[in-house]
Amino acid sequence: MPRVKQFDEKEILNKAMELFWEKGFHATSMQNLVSYLGINRASLYDTFGGKEELFNKAFEQYRSVTGNTLKAIFDKEGSVREGLKKLFDNAIDEAITDEARKGCFVVNTTTELIPGDKAIHQVLSDNKANVEALFINYIQKGINSGEFDTSKNAESIGLMLFALFSGLRVLAKVDSNPDKLNLMVQQGLSVLD
Repeated sequence: MPRVKQFDEKEILNKAMELFWEKGFHATSMQNLVSYLGINRASLYDTFGGKEELFNKAFEQYRSVTGNTLKAIFDKEGSVREGLKKLFDNAIDEAITDEARKGCFVVNTTTELIPGDKAIHQVLSDNKANVEALFINYIQKGINSGEFDTSKNAESIGLMLFALFSGLRVLAKVDSNPDKLNLMVQQGLSVLD
C-alpha cells in the first residue's frame, strides 16, 4: 500500500522557493532543505527529485507568480504611467520591508549561475524576453491610447524600464533608501514625458 504524503506539496515548494531565493542554489544544501522544509530526505527525493529539480520547480513557481503579478498590475491600471508607477512603488516597498534583502530571485539566479549553466541560461533568456515584451507592449498601449506621444519608441523605452526595474532590485539589496530609489524611478519614468 503506497504511503500517504503528510505534507502539502505547494506549501513545501513555496518554502523551498524562499530558501533558494534567500541563500542561492550553491549555498543551499540538501540538509538545509530537509531542515527548513520539515520533511525527510526520502520524501523530498520522491516528490521533487534532487536539489536541482527542486530548485527548477521553485524557480518556475517564482517566475509564474511574479509574471502574473506584473500582468495584473498592467491590466488593472487604466493609465500606463500609473501602472508603471505602481509597479516601481511595489518594488521599492518590497525592498524596504525585506529584512533579508533577497532582491529578485531571477536576478540573483542570473548572477549566481551564469555563465556555466546552459539549461538555466535558456530559462533566463526566455524569461527576459517575456518580461521585456510585457514592458514594450505596455508602453505601446500608452502610445496607441494617446497617453504618450507617438514619437516615443516603445521598444527602447520598454527595454530601458525593464533594465531599471531589474537594476533597482539589485541596488536595493545594498541600499534600500526609499528617497534614492524613488529618485531613480522618477528619472527613469521621465522618459515618458
